[in-house]
Amino acid sequence: MTNHLFDAIRSAVRNDAPFVEAADGRKWTYGEMLDHSGRLAALLVQRGVQPGDRIAVQVEKSVECLMLYLATVRAGGVYLPLNTGYTLAELDYFIGDAKPAIVVVDPGKADGIRPIAEKHGARVETMDADGAGSLTDAASGGAGDFADVERGPEDLAAILYTSGTTGRSKGAMLTHDNLLSNALTLVDYWRFTADDVLLHALPIFHTHGLFVASNTVILAGGSMIFLPKFDADQVLALMPRVTSMMGVPTFYTRLLQHPGLNREVTSGMRLFTSGSAPLLAETHNQFSERTGHPILERYGMTETNMNTSNPYDGDRIAGTVGFPLPGVELRVTHPDNGEPVPQGETGMIEVKGPNVFAGYWQMPEKTKAEFRDDGFFITGDLGRIDERGYVHIVGRGKDLVISGGYNIYPKEVEAEIDQLDGVLESAVIGVSHPDFGEGVTAVVVREQAATIEEKAILAALSDKLAKFKQPKRVIFVEELPRNTMGKVQKNVLRDEYADIYTKTSAKAG
Repeated sequence: MTNHLFDAIRSAVRNDAPFVEAADGRKWTYGEMLDHSGRLAALLVQRGVQPGDRIAVQVEKSVECLMLYLATVRAGGVYLPLNTGYTLAELDYFIGDAKPAIVVVDPGKADGIRPIAEKHGARVETMDADGAGSLTDAASGGAGDFADVERGPEDLAAILYTSGTTGRSKGAMLTHDNLLSNALTLVDYWRFTADDVLLHALPIFHTHGLFVASNTVILAGGSMIFLPKFDADQVLALMPRVTSMMGVPTFYTRLLQHPGLNREVTSGMRLFTSGSAPLLAETHNQFSERTGHPILERYGMTETNMNTSNPYDGDRIAGTVGFPLPGVELRVTHPDNGEPVPQGETGMIEVKGPNVFAGYWQMPEKTKAEFRDDGFFITGDLGRIDERGYVHIVGRGKDLVISGGYNIYPKEVEAEIDQLDGVLESAVIGVSHPDFGEGVTAVVVREQAATIEEKAILAALSDKLAKFKQPKRVIFVEELPRNTMGKVQKNVLRDEYADIYTKTSAKAG
């Protein structure tokens, strides 16, 4: 039997080669990965998982969680990672929408999630931050020689929920070939080999850490040092042992604040990449001057994985995301009519290629609306292509906020704020933040005579929204700016408060 994605993984790895090392020093070879993921896959099938069934996972990062992803692919399932910060109310929506066969959660959260899962017909399993739990316990006595379930290039391998401009989060359906084709392209474009060791400090409920980082390294036969989270001291201590690191802008701003960052500690590094949020040109230039390594910035989305990249050899230009990757077509069009705009002019970025997702889960009309008749996906990002062919992202047609690499849908935050006593209305925007790319910022109009303050609003949101969605600042105004049609002009607010976090940072310094 053939399993499109995992067959390629098998052919790329050597059993005795190192696969991953955990922060506590535990190590696995690729042979042990095959055995462990095989036992987990066998257990999933034993638990009743059928080809195409969803496996929802909300657990802390661990090597065993990565094994569970690989096991799901091998078992013919569809992997559904969920941010560990999601609240029970948010999980109720995701589980109800995706209808997973199994929901894997941290043991400490099982009691709260079990009624939700059972209401939607899902079985609950557990896995803690060390990888222990009901799944690993039950799989430990099984055999690892699992016969992978047959899955073709167009079969689903994963669903990742992503925010949009209207309505609830949408499930982006990613096929075996979406993931495989993009990872193989990155192996070649970024020159990954079996000799590479990746310092992995990203979360793995997100496309960046799970697919861009993990899949790419695995399909090169390389290895990883797996950290539960980013810690500048730990990262710098480990840097002499690794060759590459994939990060978000926050990683690099934190490293620049560390006195230990210098050319000596980074001398063995081959590649630093950044994505998931805009990297400030200032950060790019400072890092290059301090280490001698220009960060390679690239552009991707949950729906497409990677679309463009600055070159491995050649000029990595700050403020750009490079060129379309091999096999990816990219064009810039007029947002209103879809006609191509002249080179250098700003318009809507559209992409087409084997990396582009199969559509939104159970949303055929939304899927149809996001694709042109010739197969190009309308990204919602505004950009331009300069005279050298470099792609520049200049903004978003959508009001999406990207903070710390996570997508935040403003309407969801606004809806919670607007329900609070004393609030007349609100507008949530993203403005430049030195650590997070963009800071979630709420601009609020109080009801007449109301005295509600910033602390009260932040406290009220703490149990209603995941932490990454919560505003970093709440600003009070007499009224929101509007155009003649009555629509709130968020661009005016973004301009007015563009340097709010820069000023705060400068004062702190």
